[in-house]
Amino acid sequence: MKQKLILLLLLAPFMMNAQEEKTGFTARIKLAAARIESKCIAWRHDLHQHPELGNRETRTAKIIADHLRSLGLEVQEKIGKTGVVGIVKGAKPGPCIGLRADMDALPVVERVQLPYSSTVKSTYNGQAVGVMHACGHDTHVSILMSVAEILAGMKNELSGSVKFIFQPAEEGPPEGEEGGAPLMVKEGVMDNPRVDVIFGLHIESDIEAGKIEYKPGAFMASSDWFTIKVKGKGSHGSQPWKGIDPIQIAAQIITGLQSVVSRQSELTRAPVVITVGKIQGGVRSNIIPEECVMEGTIRTLDSKMQEEVHEKIKWTAEKIAEASGAKAEVTIDTKTLVTYNTPELVRKMLPSLEKAAGPENVKERNWVTGAEDFSYYGTKAPAFFFYLGGMPKGKDPSTAPPHHTADFYVDDSGMKTGILAFCQLVIDYMQADTPVKK
Repeated sequence: MKQKLILLLLLAPFMMNAQEEKTGFTARIKLAAARIESKCIAWRHDLHQHPELGNRETRTAKIIADHLRSLGLEVQEKIGKTGVVGIVKGAKPGPCIGLRADMDALPVVERVQLPYSSTVKSTYNGQAVGVMHACGHDTHVSILMSVAEILAGMKNELSGSVKFIFQPAEEGPPEGEEGGAPLMVKEGVMDNPRVDVIFGLHIESDIEAGKIEYKPGAFMASSDWFTIKVKGKGSHGSQPWKGIDPIQIAAQIITGLQSVVSRQSELTRAPVVITVGKIQGGVRSNIIPEECVMEGTIRTLDSKMQEEVHEKIKWTAEKIAEASGAKAEVTIDTKTLVTYNTPELVRKMLPSLEKAAGPENVKERNWVTGAEDFSYYGTKAPAFFFYLGGMPKGKDPSTAPPHHTADFYVDDSGMKTGILAFCQLVIDYMQADTPVKK
């Protein structure tokens, strides 16, 4: 007992210095975030006014690369088409921490009246469209540019390195192209140097600014896109018995798919969502066509259930068509994986988020059936993805305009919390006693 007491007395100064260092870093981060907030907002307004679609983010990428170079970072461009990566190397050895922001906008005409509203027009898959940051990626870029500036100014005190990953095409690349996180990973963004752990955030229009929400384990759903082609037999609209009506069969299949959810999936394990978002068949009201095509999405939060649902969709569509003498061809394309937060990493870094936002503003939430291609980074390293509030204080979340809509809106005041969160996560993970392993 006496020997332990002596050892503690000898170690006490070092333990106090470590604690003082952590406290000092937190205070400096808060001061730096307050100073850079107006610049972050200015970047956000500019990016919001000049949005670019996936794999076409050339202006955005140039702004990012120029800024990172001005900070003295190592910069790589044109990763995954238009992606930009910057690396700040600390003076002391330690882990490589990845931070990711997505850059792309959506083919949406903005309806919100703001001094910095978008009036940009473009083409998407051959169609003339408006372009809008209708999911908040402009805030993600601005936050990460701000974090890069703060941490670059602290590089002599950093124990390790930080890889800033600015990713294109999170919403999906144009038809016929690769893009997004899968392509970034394929082209080695998680290597050279190898990323030991990665963090990401997403601003949310229905969470109050200043708040953070998270979930350990499965957080966001996988997203699979399916096509069901029903092949029947054409006929005159007045004589359906002489043909095989693929539209009527498609209607039965749509109903049958919902039984996969309500009667064939163990929903106490994890939720399942199947949505048919597009149906196309026929050219005229009095002609029964030969073919009808449906397209939709599948959302699951369990990889085993994902496989089971795929098989049940194929079986359901094929058998319903067969019962009417038609044929159904089903193809399923996986777009994103389940976004999985490494539980040990969440537990370890939760105090960092609480320092950034205040313990009362950080809470665990239920899973989300939306999808995120951040999930692909989690196949290479422990990962932690969380939600950042962007709703104006005092507003009702139930009335907040949803993401991907013309009325989408997030308040500038939410970004400061994101800056604080990223910086605190980096500093605290670098000072952690033991790393989190994949």
